[in-house]
Amino acid sequence: MLKLQNVSKSFDGFLALDDLTLNVPQGAVYGLVGPNGAGKTTAIRHITGVYRPDSGSVTLAGEPVFENPEAKAKIGYIPDDIFYYPAATLEDMRRFYRDIYPTFDDALFERLREIFPLPEKSPIRRFSKGMQKQAAFHLTLAARPRMLVLDEPVDGLDPVMRRQVMSLILSEVADTGATVLISSHNLRELEDVCDHVGIMDHGRMLLERSLADMQGSTHKLQIVGDTPPDLEVLSETASGRLRTLIVRGQAWEISTKAQAVKPAYFDVLPLSLEEIFIYELGGVNDAVKNILL
Repeated sequence: MLKLQNVSKSFDGFLALDDLTLNVPQGAVYGLVGPNGAGKTTAIRHITGVYRPDSGSVTLAGEPVFENPEAKAKIGYIPDDIFYYPAATLEDMRRFYRDIYPTFDDALFERLREIFPLPEKSPIRRFSKGMQKQAAFHLTLAARPRMLVLDEPVDGLDPVMRRQVMSLILSEVADTGATVLISSHNLRELEDVCDHVGIMDHGRMLLERSLADMQGSTHKLQIVGDTPPDLEVLSETASGRLRTLIVRGQAWEISTKAQAVKPAYFDVLPLSLEEIFIYELGGVNDAVKNILL
């Protein structure tokens, strides 16, 4: 659906994107993560056609995005910092979006009023940050884009509205086959909704895979007893008698080998997205920097 192929971009000699390749499958919910300065926002501005790459290509369904109104009309974008015309009301922006998006659904816009009970006659600039983010979702979801690009989408929303918005996004994927890319620092929240993940650092893609593959190939073994033989241990820490091992392999294989040494206790746990992120960037132990490569 969406592909960045060997994209590089420099600003005044600073290399913001370095031969970046990114692939978002049709109908996927893709989480784009990385530390501050990794290049995520620059990548998003290429995806939405704001920037032209110095080299490489950015395509949506095989069509270039930059200076392509037809491709851009398929993309709904909600940035971290929301901008609307100073005096625009929600109704003003509905007319604006209707002119841009041929797929704009007025009936859906009306139904979403029940979820986003926003003032109709007040300028959006007078809304709180959370209300402005609600307005952005109200308008963008009603546009029914084929590609939804979200940068820190739930920042500023209360917990109830966060859950509601994520539910709406997943419903849109299920009902229409839309594709979603979410950039966020909230890895726990991404883990609940994403099926594919890309980890960026210094303008490059370190790791891109389905979340199931990431969590299925490496596990955390907590054990009280001897270390099972024939395990590929990538990292080990201890707290009293309890040792925690990061082990490459399938859960059933690790469990079988752990049972064989008859430990006083053991448990095999999947790695969280946060743990994958930390280990991939080498923040815990350099020995596991390439944990899933």
